[in-house]
Amino acid sequence: MARAGLTPERLVRAGAELADEVGFDEVTVSALARRFDVKVASLYSHVRNSHDLRTRIALLALEELADRAAAALAGRAGKDALAAMANVYRDYAREHPGRSAAARMRLDPETAAASAGVRHARMTRAVLRGYDLEEPDQTHAVRLLGSFFHGYVSLELAGGFSHSLPDSEETWIRLIDALDALLRDWPAPSTP
Repeated sequence: MARAGLTPERLVRAGAELADEVGFDEVTVSALARRFDVKVASLYSHVRNSHDLRTRIALLALEELADRAAAALAGRAGKDALAAMANVYRDYAREHPGRSAAARMRLDPETAAASAGVRHARMTRAVLRGYDLEEPDQTHAVRLLGSFFHGYVSLELAGGFSHSLPDSEETWIRLIDALDALLRDWPAPSTP
């Protein structure tokens, strides 16, 4: 019998909080059981295993992040939309480092297709409509933005930019300006 008060939703939320505290890679069913002071076996009626738990945390993080991005992007276009989206990713990672890492978890194709990751891709492409990019350049730009959003924030959170001037906030603003300029003047493909 499941312990009273434990539900899959409650466990996933607690797992997300644990991820923010100790890191996403450290989230296991055992760690969650310790948090609730219950035996591991009592959680298996709610989650199949640690991979299932981490997948559910990833889905929660993708949903939270997509909701924030949608709200931030409403009524914006061009550089304003680009900056709004970039700031959503950065702010979320600062507030929820474990969940931010979870949002980058590799999901199986079926789970990914049903996740809020699809909304992220649509919103990124909506931002890029303001730059008039055709395929395949639009896909290249989606990858560039994802790399920038996640890469910069990961390095910043790890302290990679804390040892020199200018501070990372100034660099962040300048890099968004640079991305805007690049997207407005996207280079033609190079010939081999």
